Amino acid sequence: MIATVGATTMSGVPAMAQQPVGVGPLPITFHIKDDNGKWFDSGLNLFGDQSLAVAELPRLGTLTNGSAGGLLDGSLAGSLLNADLGGAVTDLGGNLLNQTLGSLGGNLWKALNLDSTLSSVQSIAKSNPKAAPAAMKAEGLMGQFAQEISTLPADQPISLNSLPVGLDLQGALNELKDFATTGPGVTVKFKVDPNESQGLRMPMGLIAPEGAGGFPWMPKEAFWGESQIQLTQPGLYAFVDGIAPYELGAVVVDDPLTIGLDFGKNLQINSRNLTVPSNSDIVNRLVNTFFNITNPNNWQQFKKDSTNTFDAFQPPVPILQYDAAGNAVLIPNLDAYFDKKFKYPKTLSKGDQFPETPGVGEVWVDTQMEEWAGKDKVGSATKINAEDWSIDRKIGAPSIDMNNPHNMWTDKDYKYLYQSEWFHDVVDVFDRETGQFIRQTQVGHNPAHIMTETGSDNLVVGLNAGNEIVELAPGATQVLRKISVSPDGTVRHPHAHWTSGDGKTVVTPDTETNDASVIDMPSGTAKIEQTGQYPIATSMAPDASKFYTADFLGESITCVSLAADACGAAGQKTHSKTIDLWSNYSPQAGPAEGKPFGGLMIQLPVSPDGKALLGANVLSQTVSVIDARTDKLIKDLPCSAGCHGINFGAKKGGGYYGYVSNKFANVMQIIDFDPNNDGNLDDAKVAGQVTLDPTAATKMDGSIAGKAGYGGQGVLPIPLVYNGWAQQNQGDWRKKLTCQQLNPITPSAC
Repeated sequence: MIATVGATTMSGVPAMAQQPVGVGPLPITFHIKDDNGKWFDSGLNLFGDQSLAVAELPRLGTLTNGSAGGLLDGSLAGSLLNADLGGAVTDLGGNLLNQTLGSLGGNLWKALNLDSTLSSVQSIAKSNPKAAPAAMKAEGLMGQFAQEISTLPADQPISLNSLPVGLDLQGALNELKDFATTGPGVTVKFKVDPNESQGLRMPMGLIAPEGAGGFPWMPKEAFWGESQIQLTQPGLYAFVDGIAPYELGAVVVDDPLTIGLDFGKNLQINSRNLTVPSNSDIVNRLVNTFFNITNPNNWQQFKKDSTNTFDAFQPPVPILQYDAAGNAVLIPNLDAYFDKKFKYPKTLSKGDQFPETPGVGEVWVDTQMEEWAGKDKVGSATKINAEDWSIDRKIGAPSIDMNNPHNMWTDKDYKYLYQSEWFHDVVDVFDRETGQFIRQTQVGHNPAHIMTETGSDNLVVGLNAGNEIVELAPGATQVLRKISVSPDGTVRHPHAHWTSGDGKTVVTPDTETNDASVIDMPSGTAKIEQTGQYPIATSMAPDASKFYTADFLGESITCVSLAADACGAAGQKTHSKTIDLWSNYSPQAGPAEGKPFGGLMIQLPVSPDGKALLGANVLSQTVSVIDARTDKLIKDLPCSAGCHGINFGAKKGGGYYGYVSNKFANVMQIIDFDPNNDGNLDDAKVAGQVTLDPTAATKMDGSIAGKAGYGGQGVLPIPLVYNGWAQQNQGDWRKKLTCQQLNPITPSAC
């Protein structure tokens, strides 16, 4: 029946095409919130995803919602995304694996959005009689198109130019565009309301069609209030919060006179100044990552005692992309295509796989997305006993409605747990042993990371939405001073800083200016060093000879010397060096098989002995293992969805474990970068894994209402083993460590 669809199949024009032209495009409004999965809240809920909006490009003679284009409401957007197919095709993508499109039977026309395109074709003919011949031609060709593709695989891209009818159909639809010129662009508004977001936010552009005006739409600084942009071209637009760059929103602006939802011919990506064809690997990889982050139903859930199947869901929608030659490529069903490309479903390993050798002390992880009864805001701090790997305690702090706890540190006596509230303006202090809340100190907008200064034991806190670091007295009893990270006053928005082992130097990664501030703490002055794009985290060699930045959008690591040339480069030392995480990656074709590949790196600490750097990659779900003595990339190790935080703790009997947190999986990995302690990192491995859900024995100050174990961000192993802090261990804590662990860079002391 589908094969016969043509000029006479739909006898009447759809009702919406008979309505009068409205006043103009309907705007899209994203409310940026603190809530899980609502970080860019479009007001829609499409397959459980509230961060996606769909708009129709305004064209004369085509109607949506009774207006001339713009935002599609929930019903129309759901229809365009095939949410209304239901029944046997609820899991449309899974059902189409290794099937032909003809297996859809009577659903084929709708599943490919041909019904929507036909409606637009007919509405143009209705509004402009001169367009009627072209419309009739297009309708006939659409019927032939449906017949030709019915024998093709449903989970593979289709080159439209390779079909006998392909070029003719595209030409007929393009001819109709002459009768349906485009109108004003689609307005996108971003609202940051202090009643919805306690912290400041900074929505900025990540992806847009080539030539989109003003790309990448970056405001001058974080704000409360409203900003807006205009989308004037069809295609994929993605946005990210410059403060919390895992928070994403997206808009697909669809041209009603194309087959499938438009991604645009070439897309600009706010990373390395990339412009790539829309069917490139990097575009599809980012889209897959978007749906896995913004839809909480796609977060990886590990089971403690058994393997588990994980099958990410992507909208079962047809997507129109273009190849490197500019030819149209139709992905008939995004869910089926991604299942094939990214190998879903996957088997998740058993959640609890403990290392043969225990750790020392305890490990705290900020489970930032845990939802707690009696709290409006999300997040908790989770304590793991590193000697038996039990989940010992969780602090949700309902009494203060702790908001998105992000990173932690402790004092030299381990009396306190210092906790930042990233989406607020405070640092919380808890009793480390009992979990009891002690005090809250206001520091400034969006405090992200905390470290102490050895010796004074003062706290250093970075203000992610500000332009300063803040120094607090021990116990966070009071603010002592604020130090600007910007000698010239430019807004820099520092994120994950690092403090030297002698407490004299702090380095901040300045996300907005692609550089780092090196702060001399005694004088309170700063100098600037160049880095890669959007540096989000720093670390330092244990002897403070050099520091590193994770260049989140630069897809690289930058090494910078703090005094004499210390960065490895071709067998010599140099002031700075870039470690390319994409040396084995083609944005068009994808990663080279079996070779290291990283992307969107976040935390990257150097081991206390100076041998290894471990970097957490969100895009590739890998941990990059770098030899910090030569600054060479050695290998990759697997992590889980939203791989984010890493810090080193002591391994019993000597050596170190790297503890790796994951935002969108309820597990923590344990990495042994040098299992036999021979200095060779080739045998670095994932030694174990721990599920972060509570058990019946877990001590808690409330009850979890949802997302147990999720949101892993900051990691704090105790006792502290970095150079400068390790030597301060006293009493029983000191007895737990080997001589080498107490003197990480001075083996002669042992």
